[in-house]
Amino acid sequence: MTSGEGRLEGKVAMITGAASGIGRATTERFVAEGCRVVIADLQEDVGSAFAAELGDAASFVPCNVVEEDQVAAAIAEATDRWGRLDAVYANAGFVGATGPMESITSDEYDKTMNVLLRGVFYVLKHSAPVMREQESGSMIATASVCGLEAGIGAHVYTVAKAGVISMMQSMALEMAEYGVRANAICPGYIATSLMAGRTRSQVDEDETQSRLDHARDVMGQSQPMHRVGEPADIANMALYLASDESQWVTGTAQVVDGGLIVGKPWRRQPKVMTEARPISMYDV
Repeated sequence: MTSGEGRLEGKVAMITGAASGIGRATTERFVAEGCRVVIADLQEDVGSAFAAELGDAASFVPCNVVEEDQVAAAIAEATDRWGRLDAVYANAGFVGATGPMESITSDEYDKTMNVLLRGVFYVLKHSAPVMREQESGSMIATASVCGLEAGIGAHVYTVAKAGVISMMQSMALEMAEYGVRANAICPGYIATSLMAGRTRSQVDEDETQSRLDHARDVMGQSQPMHRVGEPADIANMALYLASDESQWVTGTAQVVDGGLIVGKPWRRQPKVMTEARPISMYDV
C-alpha cells in the first residue's frame, strides 16, 4: 500500500489489550491502513516487541485498565507523540468470574467488573476531552453477544458486557453534538489465545495452537456459518467504525457473530423446517 491510500491515513488511535488476540489483529489492520497506534497492554515484553515490529507507526505503553492513571497515560502518549486522537478502542478483557451465582465471591465479581466495565469507563473519560476539543473522533469498545442475550457466557461477564453496550449508547448521546461517535462491537465466539485458556505470554505456542484448533472444531459446530470468528473479523468492524465511512453511525451494538444469536444452524433444525414437501389444506 502506498502512502495516502489507507482508510485511516493520518489518524491516531489508542487500543487497550492491543498486544494479543483481537487487539493485536486490530492494531495490525489499523497500521496497514495508515494509522499510528498506541499499544496499551499489561504484557510488557510482548507489547514492546510488537511495537518494535511495527516501527514508527506504533508506541507501547504498559497499561492495566483498572488503573485510571495508566489509561490516562496511554491516551496522553497519543496526543503527546502525534498531536491528536482520532480513535480509541477499549478492547482489554478476560472471562473473569465463572460458575453459579452463589459460588462467585465479591472479590471475583469486583475484579471482573473492574476490567470489563470500569476499564471502558476510563477510556471514555480520558478520551472525551480530547475528542470534544477536536470536534471529531470515534470511541469503540468490545462488548459481546452475551450483552444482548443471556445464556451464552458466564453471569458476571454477561452483565458487564450489557453494561458496556449501555455505556457506549449513553456516551453516544453526550458526544454526538461534538461530532464524536461511540459504538460497541459484539463478537460471538472468537478464536484467540483466551479461548484456548492461554495468554500470549504463556509461550507454549504448539499447545496453544492445538487447543485453539480443538476449540474451532467444537465451537464451530454450533455456528450457522460453521466456523468460529477470527480476530480479523472483529478488526474489520473496528476499522469501519474508526474510519470516516462510519461518520453517521453512533450508539450502535454491531453484532459480528456468524449468526450465533439468530438461532440454531439450519443443518440442526427439525426436518419439518428444512425438507421441502407438498402442502395440504390439512396443514392448517
